[in-house]
Amino acid sequence: MYLRNYLLIIVACFGLSCQSEKSTKAKQEKPNVLFIAVDDLRPMLGSYGNQAIRTPNMDKLAASGTLFERAYCNVPVCGASRASILTGLRPTRSRFLDYDTWAEKDAPGVTTLPGHFKNNGYYTASLGKIFHFPEDMAKESWSEKPWRAKFQYAGGKVSMARNYLLEFNRKLQARPGKRGYSYEMADVADSAYFDGQMTKKAIEKLKVFSKKDTSFFLAIGFLKPHLPFNAPKKYWDLYPEESISLADNGYWPKDAPREDWYGTGELRKYHGVPPEGPIPDSLASKLVRGYQASVSYVDALIGEVLTTLKETGLDKNTIVVLWGDHGYLLGEHRLWCKHMTFNKALQVPLIIRAPGYTSGKKSKGLVEYIDMYPTLSDLAGLDKPSHLAGTSLVPQLEDPTQGGKEYITSRYLNLEAIKTDRYLYTEWVDSLGNVENRMLYDHQNDPDENVNISEQSEYAEKVKELSKKLAEYNVMAQKPE
Repeated sequence: MYLRNYLLIIVACFGLSCQSEKSTKAKQEKPNVLFIAVDDLRPMLGSYGNQAIRTPNMDKLAASGTLFERAYCNVPVCGASRASILTGLRPTRSRFLDYDTWAEKDAPGVTTLPGHFKNNGYYTASLGKIFHFPEDMAKESWSEKPWRAKFQYAGGKVSMARNYLLEFNRKLQARPGKRGYSYEMADVADSAYFDGQMTKKAIEKLKVFSKKDTSFFLAIGFLKPHLPFNAPKKYWDLYPEESISLADNGYWPKDAPREDWYGTGELRKYHGVPPEGPIPDSLASKLVRGYQASVSYVDALIGEVLTTLKETGLDKNTIVVLWGDHGYLLGEHRLWCKHMTFNKALQVPLIIRAPGYTSGKKSKGLVEYIDMYPTLSDLAGLDKPSHLAGTSLVPQLEDPTQGGKEYITSRYLNLEAIKTDRYLYTEWVDSLGNVENRMLYDHQNDPDENVNISEQSEYAEKVKELSKKLAEYNVMAQKPE
């Protein structure tokens, strides 16, 4: 009798154990998401064919996933781009306009990408710069309060990217309405700057997640290489001054409108930068060097995060996405920063590694950032919200040789652009939608966009065709979701 009861107890316990194991396994089979944002990162990586830059960790990620060679942002400015990505909505003439965009104001009630995962049982967390403003859509999106390193104050405003360590920069920064130099080389540890602090936090968070059964969506946002180009000295040392090359097309494109338009307003706010006119070569060289140093700095930090992901075993069931919020100009056409619809300002890095998909592949098709939301939903097996404007990239992860879109669109303030396989066309529009100026570049014959061909008679039909597509897009984009 006692033996029979004892055997029954053993069987029951074994059954409960199996049931618990199955339950845990079911939870773990739902893939995690590591969502890595890098501010102002253009596709200036070794994996994108740039031989001058040192980015071994992002290149290694690309080799283990799929690299999208022709990915484009939908608006070339940080706040608006992030709002578009995280809501899955396109920018329009009245939505997602500039850097200080709030998604909750421009798209009230829309379920955000992290919010969608949160609603489906994921633990969602934000470290660093994800939304431009950490409070934006915070309650709906995150399971905990978004974390950012402590900021300095400049002229009464919170400074998110301008973290200076050298005393002369701190003094310049302290002046009301002023900023320090546009770059800084300090002989400090990686953890001294904001991004290093955020990396330590991300590593801690991954270690916590590795001991829990709940699937997670962890978004980590690096500030560099955003201005000022501040990075530890050892990364500057990777790029000796004599190795720096300036853009070989530092002139306004031939026959392009607004020849006196230098832009670069963001850069000109920094100490020592001329308020107008071309940037001197001596300063330009330091800026390019500082940008490269900042990229390599962030690459090293990303390497630490990915190493932890592997050491904890989380890499086996984690989707990793790496993206920069828009492209970046480094003196091309006399321009710096973004805020323009040249290809350098629109083209972006996009790398996706997902469990079960072939590694080391490159997709040549046109894709755009609004595609990220539906892609991650599909990879995680979640139903997609009906408001999404993008298209899932899962077919291209399965077969990178598949073609992308016929065209993608992007816009910034009164600039509206359309990119096809061969052409990039931009219109300047007034408040009534009338076309004031335009540019057309043939990327097959003029990849650096040095000659505007929009007014050449042989391209009249192409201009008409692309202008019509832009008009159709604007009608579609203005419709309520």
